[in-house]
Amino acid sequence: MTITLRPATAGDLMAVGALHQRSRVAAYSSFLPPESLAAPTGEEMGRYWAERWGWERDSHRMTLAERDGELAGFSYVGPDDEGDPATGLLYALHLEPAEQGRGVGRELMVDALAAMRARGWVHAALWVLRENAHARRFYERGGWVETGTEREDLIGSARTPQLRYTREV
Repeated sequence: MTITLRPATAGDLMAVGALHQRSRVAAYSSFLPPESLAAPTGEEMGRYWAERWGWERDSHRMTLAERDGELAGFSYVGPDDEGDPATGLLYALHLEPAEQGRGVGRELMVDALAAMRARGWVHAALWVLRENAHARRFYERGGWVETGTEREDLIGSARTPQLRYTREV
């Protein structure tokens, strides 16, 4: 029952998309309406990741976590979305819902911070949905601090306020 981490390949991205969709539904269903989480489907998310990864694979890093050969989660890091050259951004950290609380998220976070350090970034940032109390507690336990910066995005038709968190790498 060990967790292994490895870089993603193009052949992994459909499975990543399906996991991403399952993770979103599990994490957000307590505060977002079902119709907002119905789309994109797992297959559509896989195509999204394949296209995005095709454009960003030289500047971003996707890491997969596997437990006994099965995909358990993934992280995605890259340059800061606000243009700070000293900051890396944790764009995504998603787990298979059954993996919540089993250490996979922590291993992916530690690995993501190490990847940022290796790229020379001294600060790390991320965006988290304001209503996602579980994720916010997870990041706060990991040393992340809310900055007070907020933005709004859409998940389906639902407006989703997001908070920016930072920490040293």
